[in-house]
Amino acid sequence: MLFLLSPAKSLDYRSSVSDVVPSTQPHFGGAAGPASELIKLMRQKTERQVADLMRLSEKLAALNVERYAAWKPVGTPSNARPAAFAFDGDVYGGLDARTLSPRQLTWAQEHICILSGLYGVLKPLDLLQPYRLEMGTRLANRHGKDLYAFWGGRIAAHLNDRLVADRTPVIINLASNEYFSAVDCSLLKARVVACVFEEWKSGSFKVISFFAKRARGLMARWAVVHKASTPRSLEGFDYEGYAFDKSASDPGRLVFRRRAE
Repeated sequence: MLFLLSPAKSLDYRSSVSDVVPSTQPHFGGAAGPASELIKLMRQKTERQVADLMRLSEKLAALNVERYAAWKPVGTPSNARPAAFAFDGDVYGGLDARTLSPRQLTWAQEHICILSGLYGVLKPLDLLQPYRLEMGTRLANRHGKDLYAFWGGRIAAHLNDRLVADRTPVIINLASNEYFSAVDCSLLKARVVACVFEEWKSGSFKVISFFAKRARGLMARWAVVHKASTPRSLEGFDYEGYAFDKSASDPGRLVFRRRAE
């Protein structure tokens, strides 16, 4: 069973990471890999073009032009850090990789996949260099008009390869629509199960983005801690007041709800 997460826009390359945390290289990295191809395209853009392409401020556009220029085909401890420690958003606050044990990180490495506009798919311990390239970016390339065309069926094929040893392959979707749309479900050889997190507000349960993002990371962490192996096992998720609601769920959509105290 694999758990899909979105990346984060915010990055953390300042806080410390233990030297004992192992690292790996991204599957789609390398000098001849898709990530290098995208970097070459982005290096052709001016700061103004980068700003327009991703609706960034001048300051952020300049920062990312510098990042594209500095990017190397192979990450090292001097220019990169493991993805689960580099991404710094609500999802990764919920995952809280820094407090996972070495054994738990090993499990996470085998079961968590982080979707990425630049890298396609990352494992938590893959070395990530600073970048900004959201999956929804309309970056024209030799495959088409945007990154969805660029990645095509490669992400789905990679996920199939990761699940080839599973008797009943399942993908737990904890990613946003923007990122999960990069997975060609027509090619997947796995059942997809989505997790939905709702809050009680103004007399009804609703998905509130801020809380839902953190809850996706919390679910990933819960799965790591409990070594969740089936969708049914996820019904036990109870972090930060969430509880499984069977009446609102179905086999392809697990709903978790909580009421504010």
